[in-house]
Amino acid sequence: MGFDAGFDMVPRLSRGTADIQLWACFITVVKEYYKDDAQVELKPNYILFKVGEHPSLPFDGAKFLRFSSKVSGGLSRHAETYIRTVTAAAKGIFGPRVQYWNEGADQVGYHSWAEVHESIRSYDEPADSEIPNPKSIVPRATGTDPKPEIETPLFEIKELPGKGRGLVARVDIPKGTRILCEKPLLTARSMPPDELELVLAIKLKAMTKTEQRQFFSLHKNFPGKHVLGAIFRTNSLPCGSGSPVGGVYPTICFINHSCLPNSHNNWNTCNQDEHETIHAIRPISAGEEITIPYNDGGLFAARQAFLKQSFGFDCQCTICVLPPAQRRDSDARRVLIQNLDAAIGDPMRMVAKPAESLRDCQTMLRTLNKEFADHPGAHGCSLYYDAFQICISHGDQARAGVFAERSYKARVCVEGEDSPETQRVKALSVRPSSHQSYGLCSMKWKRTKSMVPKGLDEAQFEAWLFRDGR
Repeated sequence: MGFDAGFDMVPRLSRGTADIQLWACFITVVKEYYKDDAQVELKPNYILFKVGEHPSLPFDGAKFLRFSSKVSGGLSRHAETYIRTVTAAAKGIFGPRVQYWNEGADQVGYHSWAEVHESIRSYDEPADSEIPNPKSIVPRATGTDPKPEIETPLFEIKELPGKGRGLVARVDIPKGTRILCEKPLLTARSMPPDELELVLAIKLKAMTKTEQRQFFSLHKNFPGKHVLGAIFRTNSLPCGSGSPVGGVYPTICFINHSCLPNSHNNWNTCNQDEHETIHAIRPISAGEEITIPYNDGGLFAARQAFLKQSFGFDCQCTICVLPPAQRRDSDARRVLIQNLDAAIGDPMRMVAKPAESLRDCQTMLRTLNKEFADHPGAHGCSLYYDAFQICISHGDQARAGVFAERSYKARVCVEGEDSPETQRVKALSVRPSSHQSYGLCSMKWKRTKSMVPKGLDEAQFEAWLFRDGR
């Protein structure tokens, strides 16, 4: 006889986008973990565990109710180890929906055996939906769930009060982590509403049913007859800075906006494999919402107007709900950032007064750190590169090399090592003189790359780097 043990999925999984993606991720984790185990066999429609009573996991999660087996008696055959390991993996992804039970502890499953047997019989029936490739959807990191070697997703899609669905960190995510890498469901250029509606309809018709469901599951903030265009307009992100082409994504489009984001989105064209990446620009705690900026910043009123017009919502992020006095302080810092950016970008000033331009970079860095809580993200990448250009255009390879290295490290954090721009700046950090602007303005600051001073403390080094006091 013996006791049964296992886990039930409560409530059972739906055919919604979030459940499909999480189940696909779970199946991939199980496949990877048991890829060299002779007791685990991949069938056309499910994974079979040849232990105990041969429990199985279907590829279609909506069919699944229970994973269990005898764990004592003649049929156990080491089944309990597999039951506990798979349960740990499931808990790491689905949390409290996974209900473990063990008859040896007077516990029983949630679903009736009649329901369970019916669900198992359905495993060999054709799936009603296609299961997306989780490698393009959900990245994984080693978590802290019951079995630490089982990999779990970094995030989950949850309903958030006043926001609809959003991405929430499941584990602590270190700064610089690539949270997500995803290709767009579809892309489209900016065009009149009637034309866009037709283009989207044609593209949707060519997509799979799963992709179509993913598109229609996205939020729509704009009323009117152009339903497809409204979904696209609400969710699309530009495919590169300033690009007239926008893309919508099955998972990334659930990431909500913040004017003080903890993550950065970037269009990556590495090896012509175009995709959008999401990186943590500061440490993100488990349970914290993952956010990105939908705009380039600016003052409170301008941000609110842009977000309302472009995405159809009023921002209620931590910056936008500050008391009026603190919000005015934030606006003042952002005005200063805008003015400094304009001054630093003035080519005539860089030629005639490079030391002032460099000190403006130092002031801007301090202001960015204050406004963005010491995590300026992509702003830091640009600032260090501006400082690099000022120095290299006057022949200073020593300072230029330091600034290029800082820009490179900042880009690794917000874009990843494989970003073409990251690789370009990395090359400049090794050989600053390879930049086309080397000595373009003058050679009055001429220094070789090896002339970086040694033995300075941090304050002294920063003063040297920004030519503070010279």
